[in-house]
Amino acid sequence: MLRDDLGVEVDLPAAVRRVVCLVPSLTEAIAATAPELLVGATQWCSHPPDLEVVRVRGTKNPDLAAIRALAPDLVIANEEENRELDVRRLRESGVPVWVTRTESVPQAIMAMERLLVEVLDVGRPAWLQEAAGLWRSAAPVRGSVAVAIWRDPWMVVGRDTFAGDLLRRLGWRNVFVGAEDRYPRVELAEIGALRPDLVLLPDEPYVFSADDGPEVFEGIETVLLSGRLLTWYGPSLVEAHAELSRLLGRPTIY
Repeated sequence: MLRDDLGVEVDLPAAVRRVVCLVPSLTEAIAATAPELLVGATQWCSHPPDLEVVRVRGTKNPDLAAIRALAPDLVIANEEENRELDVRRLRESGVPVWVTRTESVPQAIMAMERLLVEVLDVGRPAWLQEAAGLWRSAAPVRGSVAVAIWRDPWMVVGRDTFAGDLLRRLGWRNVFVGAEDRYPRVELAEIGALRPDLVLLPDEPYVFSADDGPEVFEGIETVLLSGRLLTWYGPSLVEAHAELSRLLGRPTIY
C-alpha cells in the first residue's frame, strides 16, 4: 500500500483506470500523459481546452455525489487547493483519495513523478523530465517582487509557496517571504513600504487587468501575467520558464 504526500495510506486497486482530478495543474499533467484515465475534473480544470470529461463543480465545493457516481478508482486532490473535509467525506464513503503537497518547485515535480509513475503507472513523461532540468537550479538575484493574488482585501504570496520558489529560481526575491502566513492579507501601504522592484498581477485567482490593479501602484513597475505560468505545476512548467524569463528579464544584481 502506498502513502500519499501527507503520509496517509491509500488503498489502490491493482490498476487505476478511472480518475477524477480536483486539481487543475494535475488534470493537465494527466491529460498530457494518459488522457484515457480521466473521467472527471473541476470546472477550473481549463487545460487542455478540449478536455471532455464530466465536471464536478469547483476545487473548494466539489459535487461529492457526482464524483461517487463516476465510480472512480482514485480521486486526486491537493493539500492547498482542496478542503480536508471533502477528502475525508470521500474516503469515508470508500473512495480512495491521493493528496499531493506542492509548496516548492522540487516538491511539485516529485509529487507529479510519484503520481504518474508509482500511482498511475504511466511512466515519467518527457515534459516532466524537461521541466525538472529547467527548474533544477536558481539564477543569481535580479531584484525583488511582490505578488498580489487578491484585492479588497489585498492578499499576497507569502512564505513556503510554489509561486515564491518558482520566482526565486528565476532570480526574484519575494518581499513577503518572511510573512507569518503563506498568503497573508496586507494593507496596500505595506506593499509599497517594502519597495519591491516589481509587483506581479496574475489573472487568477483574482482577475487583475490593465484597468484593475496597476493604477494603485504609482511609482512601482507592475507586470500583468498569466496565473497559469506562475502557479500551475504541470506541463506549463516548460512554457513558464521561457515566458517568465522574458516577462521579468532585467540585469542581474550582484
